[in-house]
Amino acid sequence: MNDRITLDYGSGGSKTSELIESILLPAFNNDALASLGDGAVLSGSQELVFSTDSFVVSPWKFPGGDIGKLSVCGTVNDLCMAGGIPKYLSLSFILEEGFSFSDFKNIVSSIAEEAKDAGVSIVTGDTKVVDAGKGDGIYINTAGIGFQRAVLPGKPGIHPGDAVLISGSIGCHGAAVMMARSGLLREDSPLVSDCQPLHRISAAALDAAGMTAQSSVSPAPIRILRDPTRGGVATTLNEFTEQMPFSIELDQSALPIDPAVEAACDMLGLDPFYCACEGRMLAVCEPGIAESVLDAISKVPGGENAARIGTVTEDMPGKVLLKTPLGGRRILAKLSGMQLPRIC
Repeated sequence: MNDRITLDYGSGGSKTSELIESILLPAFNNDALASLGDGAVLSGSQELVFSTDSFVVSPWKFPGGDIGKLSVCGTVNDLCMAGGIPKYLSLSFILEEGFSFSDFKNIVSSIAEEAKDAGVSIVTGDTKVVDAGKGDGIYINTAGIGFQRAVLPGKPGIHPGDAVLISGSIGCHGAAVMMARSGLLREDSPLVSDCQPLHRISAAALDAAGMTAQSSVSPAPIRILRDPTRGGVATTLNEFTEQMPFSIELDQSALPIDPAVEAACDMLGLDPFYCACEGRMLAVCEPGIAESVLDAISKVPGGENAARIGTVTEDMPGKVLLKTPLGGRRILAKLSGMQLPRIC
């Protein structure tokens, strides 16, 4: 590890893992933290799910959303991916001196609208202002609490033969933000971020699998849920396979990718497999329920393009493999550097 932190360490890829595993886990190690899920499950009289996230996206407004909408969706989605029902959020702002009052009001309105849609209440918060030139406009932190509705076994519950599902087209958020940042995005472009809360999509999947608040199924038919944010689909799936006795093989022809995302990635030299999503859900489930889960997801707004994109195999344990339309296979490694900085 270098003596200085670079943007690579915020990429969500191997450098981020290095930071977590070499410094943060040894300092704070406990059972709730050790699983490194999107949210922590806290045991008590009632099972709680807890998560926190910070948002430094640049530009703060992008096609399909802004930093306010993102700050709600990001934490709500983390709670959903841990099997939770989101209920309460904290909200903290770091504002740069000189930031526009009208822009701030618009961001707050976005937060209020998105919180209402997701069924969560903003119950506590904080505001700080830093000197001009020290804060890049606005940063936001949200933390969330919800109630657990389903117990997901996570990586240890994944078995060869399991199906890998995605709730919609990939890479939309990362491509939209980077095009907006570059100044190349036309006003009539169909490219927009997929930023949305996943509470309805995750609930539909769990209901279809019979994993309700009143009943539990063992072994859990849905093994793991995750929203592929920083590092995209490829990096998230590598987190599933790391140090595990299985691999995941993706079918490239089955992966839903919008033409506008492909065009943007070609223009910017990006790979859609590593572009962030902020409103998509990855799920690994037993193969017998895959079609039922896909059917349920596809009936929810934002899940219309849900697809089965791969299978858990025993070939090359610990790896993610991509089967190309020509029949070849290549390894999709974990993101190693900084493809998309300041994306969320």
